[in-house]
Amino acid sequence: MATFFGEVVVAPSRAGLDEEEEAREETPEDREIRREIEKKRYRRRGRLRLEIRESAEEPLVCSRFIVAIGRNAAAFLSSFILDSVCWEVVGVVKLWNEWCRTSSTTNVLPTDSFCLFYRLISDPTVLLCQCSCYVAEDQQFQWLEKVFGSMQKKGLQVTILSTCPVADYKTQESTLTLVSPFLKALKTKEFQEQVCCPLLEQPNIVRDLPAA
Repeated sequence: MATFFGEVVVAPSRAGLDEEEEAREETPEDREIRREIEKKRYRRRGRLRLEIRESAEEPLVCSRFIVAIGRNAAAFLSSFILDSVCWEVVGVVKLWNEWCRTSSTTNVLPTDSFCLFYRLISDPTVLLCQCSCYVAEDQQFQWLEKVFGSMQKKGLQVTILSTCPVADYKTQESTLTLVSPFLKALKTKEFQEQVCCPLLEQPNIVRDLPAA
């Protein structure tokens, strides 16, 4: 059970399953297509790899790590933070799934199949990550393991930027009257600093990679 609102709790759930989908039997063609996709993903899953310019033997010393997940959040970083000469690219995560495919190019950009890592030149302990590509559900733990496994955890403050449609925002007032875009926050109990915006109200939740 969650001790406070916003805490991530892993629990089995069948929410979102349509009764008709549950009742429908899988055809031989469906099974064959699913097997082929699973085999292809298994063969290509090694493409999800982290490449850091520093030596991988020692964890990166990091005090603040900001991750922008999704196209809108990544574009926000590009427009308001990375639009200067204060940052340098220090790493990249390459991944492959049915929705994003890693190419063999060497000039990487934060495209559909790359996550780029930047370091603040004036303070090398501050890192940014642009993740505009889709990370499949069964790749999220692997992504987190590779990214956070490359940096020290002690004293690390992580900030996640993500977006969702206003239509998904749950509130008693009409979403048509909301001034958008607007900013809400969730925080862990370890975070003791002042947040820069109002906290996200119940029953709104965060999903997918930001929640992970």
